Parts: sequence; C-alpha cells; structure tokens
Amino acid sequence: MTGEGRSMHLIGGRRVTVPDLLEAGLLKAGAKLRFERKRIGDTFDATVTAAGRIRLEPDGEEFRSPSRAAMVAAGMRAVDGWRAWVVVDERRLLDAVRQEFLDRAITTAGRQPEDRAPQRVHERLRQARTRADQEDPERITVRELLKLWGATDRGDQVNQIEADLANHGLVTSPGFRAVTLDTLVSLTTPPDEPEETATADVLPATEDDEGGGDLDVRLTVGNLTPLDGVASVGPNSSLEEAITEMLLNDFSQLAVLSGPRNPRGAVTWRSIAQAMHRKPDATVADAIVRAEVVAYDRDLFDVLPTLQQREFVLVTNEGRAVMGIVTTADVARRYGEMATPFFQLGELDQTLRWILRCALDIPTVQPLCGRTIENFDQLAFGDYQRILENKDVWDRLGWPLDRQRFIFRLDRIRQIRNSVMHFHPDPVSEDAVEKLRNFTMLLHRYRGPA
Repeated sequence: MTGEGRSMHLIGGRRVTVPDLLEAGLLKAGAKLRFERKRIGDTFDATVTAAGRIRLEPDGEEFRSPSRAAMVAAGMRAVDGWRAWVVVDERRLLDAVRQEFLDRAITTAGRQPEDRAPQRVHERLRQARTRADQEDPERITVRELLKLWGATDRGDQVNQIEADLANHGLVTSPGFRAVTLDTLVSLTTPPDEPEETATADVLPATEDDEGGGDLDVRLTVGNLTPLDGVASVGPNSSLEEAITEMLLNDFSQLAVLSGPRNPRGAVTWRSIAQAMHRKPDATVADAIVRAEVVAYDRDLFDVLPTLQQREFVLVTNEGRAVMGIVTTADVARRYGEMATPFFQLGELDQTLRWILRCALDIPTVQPLCGRTIENFDQLAFGDYQRILENKDVWDRLGWPLDRQRFIFRLDRIRQIRNSVMHFHPDPVSEDAVEKLRNFTMLLHRYRGPA
C-alpha cells in the first residue's frame, strides 16, 4: 500500500499516531515539545524519539501516547496530550500537525468509491471542529451522528467512529456510548484543564495509540432514558400541582427539585397518600421521599439493587443537572427488548434443527457443512444456510416455497443473530424482531407433524 493510500486508510481505520507524523515528514525525530499549564505556572518538556515515542525530560521516561505522556508529566488524571504539547520550533500544537496529516490524506486520496465515505466524514468532522474551537459546538442526536458512518446502531463500527472523532480532536458530551440514540450530544473539544469532578465523556481518551481505547461494553443508566429534561415540582408546590402533573403524564413518581442541580427527592403516590393522611393540608414538602441520584454513565448493573429497593433513580448529565429518571419499569422494558430476539432465535434454531433431523441424516448433511459434524446438535445458522441452499435437500423437504427467497431471508436472520450475540447497548430494531417472528411462524407452518 502506498503512503498516500495508507494515510487514507488511517482516517477510516484507527487513531493517528506520532509515528504516522514522522513517516509523513510532518514531524522530525528530536523535535522538542513543551506543555505549559499557564494557570498554575508549570512547564514540562519532552522530545520526540526516532521510534515516535514522547520522552519526558529530564527523567527520560517514554510513552507512545501524547496524552499519557502529558498526564504523567503534569500528574493529572486526564489531559488531551495532542492539544497540550506544542512543537517548540514550529510554535504549533501537536494537534495542528495531526490535522495537517489528515488534510493531506484527504487531498491525495483517490476518486474510488471506497475513498468517498472517509472524505465526507473528514469534511464533516473538520467543520464540527471549527465550530468547537469557536465555542459554538454542533449538537446532534446520536442516531444522526452514527449515520455519518452509515451505521444505524452502536455495533461493530463504534471503535472506528471513536477513532475518527479522536483524530479530529473531538469528543461528544455526553458520551455517545452511554446515552440513548435520540439523545442530543455536543461535538466539542476536551477541556484544557479538566476538573477532578468531570465525567469520563468530556475527558480525552488516554489510549495506547496503537491499541485503541478502553474496552467499553457496558449498559449504562443513560442508555435507558433520554437526557432531555425531567418533569418536576418545587418543594413549596402544592400536592394538587404534583398530583395533576403525575396524572397528566401517567407518572408513578415525580422529581422534587429546588433547581436542576439541587434535587430534594421525589414524591410518589404512596408518599402523597401518607402525607395527606397525616396532615390534611399537606404540601409537597410533607410528601418528599429520598431519591438516589446517579450519573448517566453509571453501570446499570451497579444501580439495579437501588432500583429494586426504591423503584426509581434520578439521572444527571455531564454537568450534574438532573435530566432524567429511570424506573424499574424502564429496566423491565429494556431487558424485554434484549430477551425477545434472543429467545426467538433460540426457537428458530431448535425448529430448523428439528426439521433437518426429521428429513435428513448425518451422511447427507456432513459434506454440505464443510466441517466435521457428528450430530445435528452441532449445526449452526451458517450450516442451516449451506444445507438448505442444496437443491436436492430442498426438494426432499417438499415445501411449496421459493428456495432463493427463503435462503435470502435466512441469511438476514443469520446477520440478526450475529448482532444479538455481539452485545451492544442498542435494542434490536422492531423490523428485525418482526422478521424473526414471521420466519418462526413460517417454519411452524411447514415443519410437518410434531
């Protein structure tokens, strides 16, 4: 692969590294770097080695990642090294060198169809970076963000998306992994001096540049609820106001806030009834019960015991403002969305296996699978597809169905199965669930006597 082709590949593949800049001639071995924390008057120096590592001065410790080097040098919990280190001789940020690398790659890219998608992504993120630098960050739903890469969910492409964002010095706030698809996120740059209380989504990745970021396959509290605001009343409100709000929206509980960042608790139907029983002229203040407050990126499994005990939690965004509420009903709904396709696939698997076992024998199946099969329980979805593609096998089933259309749908079922088994936080689409349901009904219709 040529240098130009390799550069183009990087834009759609992984994070740009310091060795990439050396190879492109945009950075020289021995280049001096400086990181100044002007707010506290500290300065740190480093040198770029011939291997593309950042060597801190004067102790000589080396790092592959500019961010890791800056963190260790300054003793900070997190910092974006690309926007911290300045190339001394050129008086520009290491990030500016990275942006030149990306611009060159796009300029020298060919006109092949496979080059156009990375070009579009680059131009789009370049515009977003300009707005972020002007402190006017673009706001976009996670769903629309994924569409830039032609994705409909946070599946196999999520690492590429994070790499492309990182290459342009961008993060999403809140983090796009930990919220719903319809949550609005800002395309912004990490803070120069992150506060110790900042959440992970607004901090730069401290990745090993050759290995990618940290593994993140969690289901978070934010994956269950949009962070678009929460209905609430104040502690001095009347119970009639709270009751009306709950009835209008079919709520079982209602947040009580003195301000977005000052939750006082919540009221529930039970707490309202108890307050009115104790005090006929009770107000919301008399009916408040404790409400657990959790960050949107908190692991859902950590919160389940609290939900089981209290039935709901208030959810805060990256700025610690209460912007949502998650209830046990939300958890049941989400787990139902996850379980439904899983059990449907299990039924499909068992039904297809039963049909083939009744109609065929192992000597017939074995050559079609392309691997050693000792019994029908060893068959997988790919095997079903290869077996049923065989015209002689299909004819033995005696189904009055078009074989090619059936196999085409079976291949789609296989793809859905792979998506379900490779966990990610987005529910299987209703269209996919309907395909599973219809295919199961079809098999039941033609499977023969039980």
